[in-house]
Amino acid sequence: MKKLYILLIAVFTINIANAQWKQCDGPYNDPVHTFAINGNNIFAGTYYGVYLSTNGGSSWTMLNTTGLYYPYIHSIVIKGNYIFLGSNGGGVYLSTNNGTSWTYVGLDNYYIINSLVISGNNVFAGTLRGVVLSTNNGTSWTQVNTGLNDTSVLSLVVSGNNIYAGTRSGVYLSTNNGANWTAVNNGLIETNVNSLVISGNNIYAGTGSGVFVSGNNGANWTALNTGLADTNVYSLAISNDTIYAGTGNGVYLSTNGGSSWALFGLSHYDIIALTIYGNTILAGTDDEGILITSDNGANWS
Repeated sequence: MKKLYILLIAVFTINIANAQWKQCDGPYNDPVHTFAINGNNIFAGTYYGVYLSTNGGSSWTMLNTTGLYYPYIHSIVIKGNYIFLGSNGGGVYLSTNNGTSWTYVGLDNYYIINSLVISGNNVFAGTLRGVVLSTNNGTSWTQVNTGLNDTSVLSLVVSGNNIYAGTRSGVYLSTNNGANWTAVNNGLIETNVNSLVISGNNIYAGTGSGVFVSGNNGANWTALNTGLADTNVYSLAISNDTIYAGTGNGVYLSTNGGSSWALFGLSHYDIIALTIYGNTILAGTDDEGILITSDNGANWS
């Protein structure tokens, strides 16, 4: 089955049917797991390494030539001139020259680096062995798992002083840079939390049992699955008042805070990764590389 993870900006007039996508000049047939944007640069993390586009995704350059010895990339995060890559089995890599060269900075024994986030000067890595913290741009790392009863961390998100970790059995919250974690799962079915996003005071969780929302820092969760035919949600994205959910069978759209959903398109596709660059939407697929549309979804016919 083909896969896509989709994140789109708000569209004012939408007819839900087949999208007009085009395949861009880049990682053909590569599984694309993640995107990150820094100014005019778009980075894509794939099974075979990192690609860079400087023209909105129309063309791509592979950035594996120097120092990246394990190119199966699962996550990317950018802080100023520092670009961090999280790999599947090869640890974390750092570039300070826009990806021209890479330096290994540890964590190869943590297996999969599923998520990387930045909070101030802190870099957090969500791994299958818990959360790991670096305060010095990857020079050293420290486990921060106290209270984290499930160390299979699939997703991370930061909101102010709060750090949320999505695991295979729910969500955990830390208010002290990971020194302690507390389970915050009331009303949340304990299943894979694949994606976490923040919108205002709300936290949305994309899980193996659908979409959930909390408006009180995770203390309580409410299921938001009306109209969501596939509740295996891999990714979530929010633009203005519109929420998009990438599932195992296409992308679903909600314009009312998740109270109801409608199929937005790309049925029969699994969604892996998506990002927005100006008017261009880039979707990372499992076996067809990167697909783009440059009209913000308006040409769904």
